[in-house]
Amino acid sequence: MKCPFCTAENTQVMDTRENEDGDTVRRRRRCLSCDKRFTTYERAEMQMPALVKKNGTRSDYAREKLRASMQLALRKRPVTTELVEAAVVRIEEKLAQLTDREIPTSRVGELVMRELKKLDKIAYIRFASVYRNFEDVDEFSDVIREVQSTPRRRGNDDAQVDAPAVIDEP
Repeated sequence: MKCPFCTAENTQVMDTRENEDGDTVRRRRRCLSCDKRFTTYERAEMQMPALVKKNGTRSDYAREKLRASMQLALRKRPVTTELVEAAVVRIEEKLAQLTDREIPTSRVGELVMRELKKLDKIAYIRFASVYRNFEDVDEFSDVIREVQSTPRRRGNDDAQVDAPAVIDEP
């Protein structure tokens, strides 16, 4: 592993830990040349389908893009980064189970909307307004009515939405 500070190739692993789910390994490393420390993360690479955009162009799946779009909708909302990460993992698991080599981006958008609806209704409405390209107030009203008519789920949810969570913001 190259040092990100001096690009030397000699580094030493100081500490290795698995996350709670066991799907990521965190390694604390030290460069033997410049003595600086840094952290790396290892995750099994899943084979994701290619994405087909509305205009027909194709692109590779990008985890960071998915997370960023969810975080944008959740900006200043009481949802922890851990809950966002768990939602991203659930979406990726669904995508990895697909047998299709290519899927429309709309399918990913629907999965994101489903997860956001469980996490935070305001974020769901924000995302829906951009994703569905709302053009007037009536479209907002329709989604708000839809959200208001959806009963709150209790018990063993994928995401706990009843208790407010702390935001990880500076």
